[in-house]
Amino acid sequence: MGRIQAVLYKEFLHIRRDRLTLGLVFMLPLIQLLLFGYAIQTEVKHIPTVVFDQSLSEESRDLLEAFSASGYYDVLYAANSFQEVNDMIDSGKAKVGIVFPPGFANNVQKGESASVQVIVDASDNMVANQAMATANSIGLLKSQEVITQKLHIDLTNPPYDIRVRAWYNPDGITAYYMVPGILGIVVTLSMVMMTSMSLVREREKGTLEQLIVTPIKSYELMIGKIIPYIFLGYIQITVALLVGVLVFGVPIKGSLLELYGLTLFFITASLGLGIMISNIARNQMQAFQMSFFIMLPSIMLSGFLFPRDAMPRIIYYLSDVIPLTYYLDIIRGIVLKGIGFSYLVSQVICLILFSVLFLTISILKFKKKIA
Repeated sequence: MGRIQAVLYKEFLHIRRDRLTLGLVFMLPLIQLLLFGYAIQTEVKHIPTVVFDQSLSEESRDLLEAFSASGYYDVLYAANSFQEVNDMIDSGKAKVGIVFPPGFANNVQKGESASVQVIVDASDNMVANQAMATANSIGLLKSQEVITQKLHIDLTNPPYDIRVRAWYNPDGITAYYMVPGILGIVVTLSMVMMTSMSLVREREKGTLEQLIVTPIKSYELMIGKIIPYIFLGYIQITVALLVGVLVFGVPIKGSLLELYGLTLFFITASLGLGIMISNIARNQMQAFQMSFFIMLPSIMLSGFLFPRDAMPRIIYYLSDVIPLTYYLDIIRGIVLKGIGFSYLVSQVICLILFSVLFLTISILKFKKKIA
C-alpha cells in the first residue's frame, strides 16, 4: 500500500507541474462541447432559396409564405427565368429553387392539381433530405387546407388516425442527443491519450528504470498510474455536465449518483486502453499515433455520429469491441431516458470485461519488459 501511495504522490506531483495536462483537463471538455454542440446540427434550417414565380398570384404567395414560415427555407432570391434559377444553384448561392408555373392559380381555383417544381441541390445529402421531406409535408398540409376550405370537404375525421408520440426528446433538439455523446468522446480522448503518453514519457526520460529497480510490483505501478487520472476524468465529466446543462439546457432525467458511479467503469476501461498502448509503443509519437488510430473508429462507429442499426452487420459487430459504444448507451440512457442500473447491466459488464482485459495485458506486457 505504501508503494502505491508513493507512485500516486509522484504522479499527482507530475500532473500538477505539467501545465499542458492541467490545461487539457479543463479546456478540452469546454472546447469540445462548445464546438461540437453548436456545430453539429442534424436539423438543417434556413436553407437559402431562390423563387421563380410565373404565376404572381395570391395562391403562389400563400404557398410561398408557408415555405418561409416553416423556418427551413430562407427565400433570398427572386429569379426571372429557369436559367437564373440554375445559375443560383450552380453557384451555390441557393440550395433550393421553387418554380411556380403560369397556370398555378387557375388550377388551384378550378380544384385541379397544381404542380410546383422544387429543385434541390443534392450534392449535400443532409440538406437535400431535409429540404425534400419538408417540401412534401408543406405540400400535403396546404393541399388539405385548400380541400377543406374551398371544396367544403370535411377532413376533420380522416379514416386513419395515426398519432405519433416521441419520447425522451419530443422536440428533437440535437444538443440533447449530441452533448452526452460528446462527453463520452472527451473522456475517451483525454484518458487514452494522457495515459498512453505517461509510461512512454517516463521511459524516454529514464525515470521508469529508476522505478523498476525499486521493490514495487507491476500491478502496484499500474494502480498508482491510473488513480490520478480517474480524478481528472471526474473533473472533466463535471465540467462537461455543467456546460451541457447551463449552456445547452440539457436536462438530466436520471440519477447523477448512478451516472458518476457507472462512469467509473468507462474511465477505467479507457485508462486501461491507454496504459496498454503505452506498454506497446516505443516512443511518444508511436503512442500518439496508436491513440489516434483507436479514436477515429470510436467516433465513427460507436453510434456517436451515425446510428449503429443503420450500419452493415459486420461493421455493427465490429463496433461491439469499442468501449465508447456501451458508455453512450449508459449516459444517454441516464441523461435522456432517466433509466437506472437495472437497464444497463449488460453495458456495465462489457466495460468491466474491457477493463480487466486491458489491464491484464498491460501488467503482463510490463512484466515481460522488466524480466
